[in-house]
Amino acid sequence: MSDVQELVERYIATWNEQDPARRRAAIDAIWTEDASYVDPMVVAEGRDAIDATIAAVRQQFPGLSFRLGGAVDAHHHLARFTWELAEGDGEAVVVGFDVAVLAEDGRLRTVHGFLDKVPA
Repeated sequence: MSDVQELVERYIATWNEQDPARRRAAIDAIWTEDASYVDPMVVAEGRDAIDATIAAVRQQFPGLSFRLGGAVDAHHHLARFTWELAEGDGEAVVVGFDVAVLAEDGRLRTVHGFLDKVPA
């Protein structure tokens, strides 16, 4: 497993973490201090805002979990990957595509999210 693959798996795990203290510890470990997350519905600048965004998504979609939709493709300081939000192994309710920009130390600096499938 590549370092980038592992980082993205840890990133997905933070979106599934329901315990606020564990989620925040994971965010602090994999995101830079000046991190940002941007998708069509939110701009989250800084770890506090990223944490709040994930908490809001957890509340909006109780019982659902994120999973990778395939292998992570990476080069230089960039990674791209597809993710799905579903109940267990069921059909994905939401599907997205993210592009991550990595810092020199290998942590996430910015994630740009795109939504390919969303509920009506």
